[in-house]
Amino acid sequence: MNDEVYPKVLVLGDGLLGTEIVKQSGWEYVSWDKDGFDVTTEFQEMCIHINEDIDPDVIINCIGNTDTYSKEQEKHWKINYEFVANLADFCDNHDIKLVHVSTDYIYANCEGGLVKETDVPIHQNTWYAYTKLLSDAYVQLWCEDYLLVRCSFKPRPFPYKKAFDNVWGNFDYVDVIAGQIIDLVNEDRSGVWNIGTELKSVYDLAIQTVPDVEICGSDKLPTVSMDLFKFNNRKLL
Repeated sequence: MNDEVYPKVLVLGDGLLGTEIVKQSGWEYVSWDKDGFDVTTEFQEMCIHINEDIDPDVIINCIGNTDTYSKEQEKHWKINYEFVANLADFCDNHDIKLVHVSTDYIYANCEGGLVKETDVPIHQNTWYAYTKLLSDAYVQLWCEDYLLVRCSFKPRPFPYKKAFDNVWGNFDYVDVIAGQIIDLVNEDRSGVWNIGTELKSVYDLAIQTVPDVEICGSDKLPTVSMDLFKFNNRKLL
């Protein structure tokens, strides 16, 4: 897209991230609550609505099953893989750029320091991370024009009474991550991007909005340290 034509962007989903992106950008959105489409059973109906009534240049997919440690394989498979694969095909067939929101969880088992976009994630031990990894691969293999962002975000303010001091990552509050995604869309970036902010613990982030939050630890959640060089230096690349 050239600078003379501002793209028409459509956001899918009105969860935590989708709502924040729409709030900051004013872009149109489609969701189950607003439009009544169940993407697992009414995908074609949703596509007809998008194609005939909206006709976007860009679709940002914020729909996902984020129940990270759920063992319900089918729910993760239908939302995080089948739906994304179908959406990728739809976008490719209609010359729509797909912006897909992935997760830093797919890097959970990588070793060797900062994880780059070009590093290959290895086998996942949760259905959430496994299905997200598969959908990432599908988008990369079959989409002609895509932006795939790997990130993690928290509600603002921090909603819990306790925060982990031994779980680290490049996560930030949802308004920060939403702003980064909007910037990449407006800059017409493509390919795979790690996004986020400086490495910190969950506790470090929590005390920014809840100073009296209590410290606790976790033996379950992974620490993921992403290389953000590409994002932080994108204006120079």
